[in-house]
Amino acid sequence: MVKYRRIMLKLSGEALAGDKGQGIDFDTVNIIAEQIKKVVEMGVGVGIVVGAGNIWRGRSGAGMDRTTADYMGMLATVINALALQDSLENMGVDTRVQTAIEMREVAEPFIRRRAMRHLEKARVVIFGAGTGNPYFSTDTTAALRAAEIEADVILLAKNVDGVYDSDPKKNTNAKKYDKLSYMEVLDNGLGVMDSTATSLCMDNNIPIIVFGLNNPDNIIKVLNGEKIGTYVGNN
Repeated sequence: MVKYRRIMLKLSGEALAGDKGQGIDFDTVNIIAEQIKKVVEMGVGVGIVVGAGNIWRGRSGAGMDRTTADYMGMLATVINALALQDSLENMGVDTRVQTAIEMREVAEPFIRRRAMRHLEKARVVIFGAGTGNPYFSTDTTAALRAAEIEADVILLAKNVDGVYDSDPKKNTNAKKYDKLSYMEVLDNGLGVMDSTATSLCMDNNIPIIVFGLNNPDNIIKVLNGEKIGTYVGNN
């Protein structure tokens, strides 16, 4: 018996780069796709938001207009979404990419009712191009789309295995949290998601589970109710 019936999976762009650090590592993408396929076979509805840090970060354009840089990031998320879609469909998983910026030749425009219908038909829906607006992160996109598709939880897959009080890569004594409230995340600036995304999750009572992709079976473990990573919520 799975714990959640519909999930929003937030993948960082860096997760798709694997050990390469940038670009798309298709071996890594295939490993992630295999886990998503297992989730679909468990009868769980899957929405996905992918970041773009493996291709473009807004800060990369030093001196660049912020709006332009953000739009470039949105386009990069679509590249990642199409790569993940291709991997999933090669495994026989019916998948749709919906984008907040209209580009009908490569993806559907985001329409909530259509997304819900895809999920009801056991299709994976990947949401690209962020919210379609600059100044909003893909974390906020994940929170927004999770609320719109009535997801039970946001699974935040990162390159670290949970939330720490400091950077575990720089501080070997960093303390890992097993459980946090939304306000603890906001008050302590823990950087689980940006403040806008965290507030949106709090307002809509959507729990967040932060875990590492170092073990590809972690997604399945979360759905089976195993306590891994860090749980953020009201209870």
